[in-house]
Amino acid sequence: MQTQELVRTQELVRTHDVIDPAILYFGTPVVLLSTVSTEGAVNLMPMSSAFWLGHTGVLGMGTRSQTYRNLADTGECVLNLPSAALVSQVNSLALTTGRNPVPLGKADAGYRYEPDKFGRAGLTPVPADTVQPPRVAECPVNLEARVTRIHELEQDEAPGGTVAVEVAISRVHVHPDIRLPGTENRIDPDAWRPLIMSFQHFYGLGDRLHPSKLATIDEEWYR
Repeated sequence: MQTQELVRTQELVRTHDVIDPAILYFGTPVVLLSTVSTEGAVNLMPMSSAFWLGHTGVLGMGTRSQTYRNLADTGECVLNLPSAALVSQVNSLALTTGRNPVPLGKADAGYRYEPDKFGRAGLTPVPADTVQPPRVAECPVNLEARVTRIHELEQDEAPGGTVAVEVAISRVHVHPDIRLPGTENRIDPDAWRPLIMSFQHFYGLGDRLHPSKLATIDEEWYR
């Protein structure tokens, strides 16, 4: 019996290859992060290195971006979550930057300066309630937020350095069509179809695969 288990373990080990990917972006939601500079200039950056724990968000980014400079200077932002239907608008912002002149490394990669990202993407800025940066009207979810901490990451991860920016969500706006019927504060996961990025490519969610035991816990338990 032990010999059979050993053989089975050896077979499982051989099912994996050892590789060294340049990036480890296995699939996260796309965020359009709106910020404002100290001079009042609005910037809108597409990103996908983001996750949430309760009402705390963590955003990963390079320090050469105008978005990072705005966050460090003003401490305010809006995390606008686009649906899969907005993929063309999001893609139109690829390889653009609010920094002028364009940082050398980004220029080499094909980035260009764009002062009006809302206009370029055909998106509509609307006022936020608790922070200065505008919300994106077309995005089904707008999360107003303030920076609470900035954590420096390993400096060899990207030229110029990378950081994880911790933000506290101060207000949540959602389109009515993604609210769960019969509830006051819940999102309908069958109606919400976020835009996902996996290894630099866009994807959307499919149908629900299987009932979740975790879903038997009332969401209010996490509040």
